[in-house]
Amino acid sequence: MNEPLQTVLAKEAAAHNMWEKDDTILVAVSGGPDSMALLHMLHGLSQEQGIKLVAAHVNHGFRVQESAYEMETVQSFADSLGVPCESVVLDMPTYIEENRLNLQAAAREKRYEYLHRIAVQYGASRIALAHHADDQAETVLMRLIRGAGLSGLSGMSSVRREKNMQLIRPLLRMNKSDLLRYCEEHEIPYCVDSSNLARYYFRNTVRLDVIPYLMQFNPQLPQSLQRLAEVAGAEDEWMEQQAAEWFDRIVRCSEGECQVECRELSGLHVALQRRLIKLILNYLSRDSENITYGAVETMRLAASTHAPATWRMDVAGGIRCLREYGVMRWVHMIAESPTASHYNYVIEEQSEGRIEASPSGWSFRLDWLAAAAAKPSSRMEAYFDVDGLIFPLHVRNRMPGDRIHVLGLNGSKKVQDMFVDEKVPPSRRELYPLLCDGEGKLLWIPGIRRSTHALAGSGSARVLRITALNE
Repeated sequence: MNEPLQTVLAKEAAAHNMWEKDDTILVAVSGGPDSMALLHMLHGLSQEQGIKLVAAHVNHGFRVQESAYEMETVQSFADSLGVPCESVVLDMPTYIEENRLNLQAAAREKRYEYLHRIAVQYGASRIALAHHADDQAETVLMRLIRGAGLSGLSGMSSVRREKNMQLIRPLLRMNKSDLLRYCEEHEIPYCVDSSNLARYYFRNTVRLDVIPYLMQFNPQLPQSLQRLAEVAGAEDEWMEQQAAEWFDRIVRCSEGECQVECRELSGLHVALQRRLIKLILNYLSRDSENITYGAVETMRLAASTHAPATWRMDVAGGIRCLREYGVMRWVHMIAESPTASHYNYVIEEQSEGRIEASPSGWSFRLDWLAAAAAKPSSRMEAYFDVDGLIFPLHVRNRMPGDRIHVLGLNGSKKVQDMFVDEKVPPSRRELYPLLCDGEGKLLWIPGIRRSTHALAGSGSARVLRITALNE
């Protein structure tokens, strides 16, 4: 003998921790059999479970007379149960026309906005929605037709957090026919939405035509789609956990930016690579949901061994993806440094202290010595014969045509080529500091190479030591 639906609902709620004692739950009630049955079942459990209920109804203003009757029916039924009921009448047709929005998306947006507002007003921590197993099957098939991945095939979740509110769906394991029978057995009034027969809605076409046609080949198709959603949902949840662990392990994040080593990303299983990229995009932007599979795949392949060493791509949500040699970077373009304007810091003869080249993130410490006490300890340090320098010196970023006479090489070399040889990321090149003399001769590319000009040696009477610090 089948269990009563109210018992099934209680077990489903316990299995997914849908609520706790003393919680207030806002029940979204459209007036259809599903939501009216949900309100009735929750009311039957409320005393035993120690929960308080509030009903909320949204009249979208599409079907004037029908909608008015639905609102009245919901209000009357809630009153009969002693459940507070809030309702609102929206002018969705005008809103959609003025903003040129998709009808169903706009209605959902306004409906959820109202539900969240009423939930906060009553101190509710949960919003209960009446989606059932048939809705789940339709959702999975719709997403399959549109080309969804594993996350899409998992369908609607029993519990989901949205805007600091838990959305719960206690009826996901119940069929529409069972809910209709429940309404009949308990003499629950309900309304039938005439728009559910309109085939210009994709969901209606799937429900009325596609599923019945496919059931010729599999009479248990709705149940099969529900099982697919459960299996995909469990595997999707596990994959998300794995991706989150790798995110914490290998992704370095700062304000408006995430970085990961190419070898670490490409070393993961391909499924984790895609998940990790999506996590990074979601971390940086709330508008990344529309990023396509193709875009994710392009970014993933850009990290591979055979991909170009430098590469960039603008993706949805205001995010720019760059490969800079061995590093993949995702930058929110609002936070990305703009194309560098020219900067120039002057070093006069006998200037002391420290020069802060702020746009570049570099600074330079100046030490005036009586003689060349030592050779440079690294490429971050350079010694110059003061008598061979033409002052004032300048710390500036590069200009078109910059060349340097590199110590140890014959002739001069373009600074751009030096940057490429040293694998300086393209995003850093415009701001990279150069040291030149009063005539514009390049003396030193800090951290890379210095020129043949003003070399300090044993015969130098005065020496300027400059130490570069890249913070």
